[in-house]
Amino acid sequence: MCRFVIYKGTSPVQLSHLLTRPCHSIINQAFDSRLRLDNRRPMNGDGFGVGWYDSVYDPELGGQPCIFTSVTPAWNNANLARLAVKIKSPLVFAHVRATTAGTLSLDNCHPFTYGNLMFMHNGNIADFPRFKRRLQADLPDHIFSTVQGNTDSEWSFALLLSKIPDPSARSFTPDILRKAMFDTIVSLNEYAEEAGITEPSLMNFCVTDGVSVVVTRYISSRKDEAASLWFSSGTEFNEYAEGGHYRMTKSDKRENIIMIASEPLTFERADWMEVKTNHMVVITPKMNLLQIPIIDKYYVPPSDPASLARDTEFAEEKGLLNPRQNKLPHDANGVPQIRRLVVETH
Repeated sequence: MCRFVIYKGTSPVQLSHLLTRPCHSIINQAFDSRLRLDNRRPMNGDGFGVGWYDSVYDPELGGQPCIFTSVTPAWNNANLARLAVKIKSPLVFAHVRATTAGTLSLDNCHPFTYGNLMFMHNGNIADFPRFKRRLQADLPDHIFSTVQGNTDSEWSFALLLSKIPDPSARSFTPDILRKAMFDTIVSLNEYAEEAGITEPSLMNFCVTDGVSVVVTRYISSRKDEAASLWFSSGTEFNEYAEGGHYRMTKSDKRENIIMIASEPLTFERADWMEVKTNHMVVITPKMNLLQIPIIDKYYVPPSDPASLARDTEFAEEKGLLNPRQNKLPHDANGVPQIRRLVVETH
């Protein structure tokens, strides 16, 4: 499967601090992923993409994100390394791909864009060809014609665009993006049910307009675990030791940086918290981070013991979860050494 990372900060970050320099950067995860290892030792070598927004709005350039994609393995692309040390941005999406649907081509590399919007996906839509034509029939012509590739991910993005009143707008409120994301998940589940599909879909989606960010950790199942997703926040993300050893520091109560990733970019266990299964993370323009439950037929409330006993086998088979993830060492109080978020925002 795929890996992605999102950066949003009050100050722009040099792309190399996310993509190339950390010893467990998104590029290194492409060939040495710690939370998606399965018996096949798969790699994310089927292309990559990075998208970013300008630090200062330029009317001549517009507000659309800039996208750089390639079908070469991310760790072997000299142009990416050159660009990463010369570009800074306050909002970055990066994605490394392992093909599950669609051919190996630039058109199928994430992130996907439409106007000011940018979108990525980690996971897969189960038996997507069985209802692809049904989904396409529900799209307005101007959105249908924008799809260039043949992945379930890009068609999911097109579906999301159809849920937004004016997807060509320059900016969107967090509530508009959040509702569009929820409605997209609802529609995909309805299509699957109509087609008689019983296998769960893994929908770790993320969308941004350059100001707000909405990300989901979701699976259409009440008993299976979703693909991994983590977040980190603080005031600085810097290299504290040679060799690409980074950490997130928090010197005060402000959140100057928020990062969301399929897999942590550092080995500092206290830096990262796990996003709850079937929850949506919203980053507001004021750098507030909200974790909101996606309440549907597959939602299991935290008060239900079943919420802590989801089966990891499905995600492990898809290469999206490490079997060892649930076997982390515990402290003297029985608390896992990688923390889980326990405060839920409604």
